[in-house]
Amino acid sequence: MDDVIERAVMRVIESMQENHGEPLTIDDMARTAMFSKFHFSRVFQRVTGLSPGRFLSAVRLREAKRLLAVTSLSITNISHQVGYSSVGTFSSRFTQSVGLSPSRYRQLMSITEQDLRDGAARRPEGRTVTVHGTAVSPMAERPVFVGMFPGQILEGRPASYDLIRRPGPFVLREVPEGRWYLLAQSVAESREDAIHYPPNGDNALWIGRHGPIAVGSNGATQRADVRLQPMRSLDPPVLLALRDLLSTWDDGEGRG
Repeated sequence: MDDVIERAVMRVIESMQENHGEPLTIDDMARTAMFSKFHFSRVFQRVTGLSPGRFLSAVRLREAKRLLAVTSLSITNISHQVGYSSVGTFSSRFTQSVGLSPSRYRQLMSITEQDLRDGAARRPEGRTVTVHGTAVSPMAERPVFVGMFPGQILEGRPASYDLIRRPGPFVLREVPEGRWYLLAQSVAESREDAIHYPPNGDNALWIGRHGPIAVGSNGATQRADVRLQPMRSLDPPVLLALRDLLSTWDDGEGRG
């Protein structure tokens, strides 16, 4: 990828992180990148996989997670600090993306495996497909979460998921027809706090993406492998609250 384009996108992401409470517009971001508005939107999507607005929303919600975890600020105050004028809108978007309400996240900081089981227990309508593959990661003894999501950001309930004890084979059952992204995440031992911060080069967070994957109606099993790499600042923030799932896990088999 062209270094000039990547540096320009990084300038914008750094501006988002520093000014997440401000009403940043596409024009503002394009000026920071020193591109035309239309060219900027195209290259930003190409580099990150998300539109600038969608990436900014994810940065704001990641900062909200951090503030809920490390401060005693009220939810109303936090919503304003991360750029929301309506606490109701903030709470709704936070809950949809993170999997817990802001108050519940402050209390638990992680969804439980039962939460994921309950979500997966609602059988999808129509035909489904089993997707299997292998998750590859240098963190050989760390749990890996693998899930099917509608977009390139790890947020909300997965269509199907597996939680494996260490890198290796996984199985995603009952994946509905459609266009999906296979996303995987792992966290270095004793560094679960890293989920609250942008990547800083310490290899605490590892992420993998594969897709889009077209799941058809023929019911045939599909294969999709994923390779995890250190998370970069150019990668969309992880919003789904997987903190405890990736630090302490029972001896059961993977779920899906």
